[in-house]
Amino acid sequence: MTDQGYQPETDNKQQIFDVFEELLKLPNQSDSMLTDVYFSDFPGASSRIFRFYRELPLHYHEECDEHLYVVSGRGLFHLDGQEAKAGPGTFLRFSRRQVHGFPRIDEHPFVVLSIDVPRRRPDDIVFVNPEDGDASAFMARNN
Repeated sequence: MTDQGYQPETDNKQQIFDVFEELLKLPNQSDSMLTDVYFSDFPGASSRIFRFYRELPLHYHEECDEHLYVVSGRGLFHLDGQEAKAGPGTFLRFSRRQVHGFPRIDEHPFVVLSIDVPRRRPDDIVFVNPEDGDASAFMARNN
């Protein structure tokens, strides 16, 4: 799966962001697991914030390494068979194809700053259990 049809999710013009102001723009509810706002989206890397609306089943990404910084909320993070609490100030990193998820969200709004290297295509998600969903259930922009 290559990104030959690369279309950036933002115009990449803005360079300074108030993360707390941006998170207020995320909707209070969603039918999907997540909604996001891109800060940058280049082939080599993308940055965005996203809000979780419910638990995120175990999954992995084929094409990118992911780095998450928890901005608000609290939850339980799962990474390769281990679980740890995650709250404001927690930094998480994992490589492509490394199984991860948030089996429990304890405090809303649960928002993370994400940096993906290289950029993560919006449909680059593989659920360990295919019955847990697909790209459209995962991210609002995929609907």
